[in-house]
Amino acid sequence: MTAAKHAAAGRSYLVGLVGTGIGPSLTPPMHEREAAELHRRLVYRTIDLDELGLAPRAVVDLVGSARHLGFDGLNVTHPCKQLVLSALDGLTPDAAALGAVNTVVFESGRAIGHNTDWSAFARCLERGLPDVPRDRVVVLGAGGAGAAVVYALLGSGAREVSVVDTDAERARDLAGRLCGHFPGAVCRAGGTGALEALLARADGMVNATPTGMAHHPGVPVPADLLRPPLWVADVVYRPLRTELLRLAEERGCPTLSGGEMAVFQASQAFGLFTGLEPDPDRMLAHFRALVG
Repeated sequence: MTAAKHAAAGRSYLVGLVGTGIGPSLTPPMHEREAAELHRRLVYRTIDLDELGLAPRAVVDLVGSARHLGFDGLNVTHPCKQLVLSALDGLTPDAAALGAVNTVVFESGRAIGHNTDWSAFARCLERGLPDVPRDRVVVLGAGGAGAAVVYALLGSGAREVSVVDTDAERARDLAGRLCGHFPGAVCRAGGTGALEALLARADGMVNATPTGMAHHPGVPVPADLLRPPLWVADVVYRPLRTELLRLAEERGCPTLSGGEMAVFQASQAFGLFTGLEPDPDRMLAHFRALVG
């Protein structure tokens, strides 16, 4: 039975989130509240690998367990968005291009991987920084979130995207894989040692690493590299105003938090899990209430 037929039948839903340090996540209340607004019951469980004492690769076994336990789907977050691929029976074209999955839907006995991060970031950028130049952008992090951000930037017309990661091989692999999907654009890997030079000529920078999260405090770049007119975006949303964004604002840089991205990817995932049509603006209002 498809998700749409489940919705028509008025049944309840069971979904979850797999990752590390996810205790502060606002995804569960956002999903449960939206289901209630639509007069449906949805139970959203967090599966925190740290609390369970499990390594990130345990996501493969957890996907199998969730499928057999009757889950409708799973959200997947750091550091499992790429590790989860081997547990899946199929990928959407976007997820296959990205090599990263943040949403797994169980349908007809199969686990299908989706990626709602890239489209959520693209929408967030258009809403939050609609007029900033995007010719040259530096993306910190070549993991699942970084892949989604690079894909969104290239798709929105960025001419040159540089990917910087402490794992140089991972950055080269991501740049090489995505460049082929956007002829005419340049996507290259840059080492951490080249960060100062890259930012000096960049229009914007996106932090797609976990640095700045509640469980990973800190700033991913030296503060003196943040200078206007460089715009600075962060995919981290707990806290909403990360130390990176605070420093960038103090130095006069236009900034963009990860809050709306979190909402838009959640609203898309909600629709995939349930077959229902969520109200993104209502979910955004609920998110702001939760943060407040």
